[in-house]
Amino acid sequence: MNRSYLFVPADNERKLKKCLASPADAVILDLEDSVSAGERPRARSLIREFLQDRPEFDVWVRINPLYTKDSLLDLREVMRDAPDGIVLPKVHGASDVLRLGKLLDVLEQENAVDTGHTKIIPLTTEVPAALFRMHEYAQASARIAALTWGAEDLSAAVGALENRDVDGNWLAPYELARSLCLFGAAAAEVPAIDTIFADFRNTKRLALYAERARRDGFSGMLSIHPDQIAIINSAFTPTAEEVANARQIIALLDEQPGVGVVSLNGKMLDRPHLLQARKVLSMIDDVAEQSGTKID
Repeated sequence: MNRSYLFVPADNERKLKKCLASPADAVILDLEDSVSAGERPRARSLIREFLQDRPEFDVWVRINPLYTKDSLLDLREVMRDAPDGIVLPKVHGASDVLRLGKLLDVLEQENAVDTGHTKIIPLTTEVPAALFRMHEYAQASARIAALTWGAEDLSAAVGALENRDVDGNWLAPYELARSLCLFGAAAAEVPAIDTIFADFRNTKRLALYAERARRDGFSGMLSIHPDQIAIINSAFTPTAEEVANARQIIALLDEQPGVGVVSLNGKMLDRPHLLQARKVLSMIDDVAEQSGTKID
């Protein structure tokens, strides 16, 4: 499970080289918004070069929307070198994920890649109608690795003048979209990834936003700048105190398998607390695996 996903414009050779030193758990090589139509052929070639010299972190590619001719051109080129995943923008619902999955089946076979290798993260809220179909992802495809969301295209689609208030908090319509993504991911039993924090120089507010995202149930965040990664990784890494508490909860409930409720430090604990404790340990195991170190 990745905590941080760093967007990198696929036509920018300097940034492609720079991201190799990033502590991000994954990078998203972008062929959509940050690359002009005329630069996309070159960007696809640069992605292939990047994938051939395989970095240790996960490499995802954001293709163009499925309803554009560029999407198939993107896929045919980048799937030759089997990226870890495809980020799918402007989805209308699970039907788009199913369609992409079928394309990936064919392209994996054509390129002698194990079927199902390349996963999918749909951007679930960029199209207004998609908000009413969030439940569909629960049974859409085994390729879905996570759900994420975005507010910029959504606010443009409804004609909003702003999507945040003066303090940088999401306005009500976009907080709703964020929540629907979170619940849709939970229904699909995959991680929810919070969207970007655009004010990348405001590190203090980024830290608060990332901490809130983890508090609410998100497992990671998208990022647009390398300087954001350390803050995001820190926010989505359980503290030593959280890990110790989780282990204590699990031990208490395991010692009394027939008991539904136990007491710890004056608090009553039951199954939801057990599930949360297991999630904390799963997160710390993922961090240990990505860093190559054992975390007690």
